[in-house]
Amino acid sequence: MNQKVKDDVVQKVKEMMSAHSCCAEAKEAAQNWLDALGTDKEAEQTKNLIAELEQDIMPIDGLIAFAGSEAGAQVFGAEKAKAVEAHAIEIKEAGAKYCDCPACVAVAAILEKKEELL
Repeated sequence: MNQKVKDDVVQKVKEMMSAHSCCAEAKEAAQNWLDALGTDKEAEQTKNLIAELEQDIMPIDGLIAFAGSEAGAQVFGAEKAKAVEAHAIEIKEAGAKYCDCPACVAVAAILEKKEELL
């Protein structure tokens, strides 16, 4: 991968890690990848990072379903869950494929570079 792509991905990985909505597994995979840059483990950790992010990114239909569920109400609170669901429906209608929380936005940007990373 060229240096510009690597620099861009490093920035997005750090953005993802600092997002309140980033899960512990993604943070761990991201840190492992950052630690492996420039070493003989970089390729392996790149594959691990991509695999983790592909599992973690929230498809918009999944967000709509979760926010509209009892579990969503428990996580967000009833009013916030309704607002999240309405927002997700709105961005889906505008063409969104994924959740637009800070972590998912960063993950989507990283996954756009998947072919260049691997």
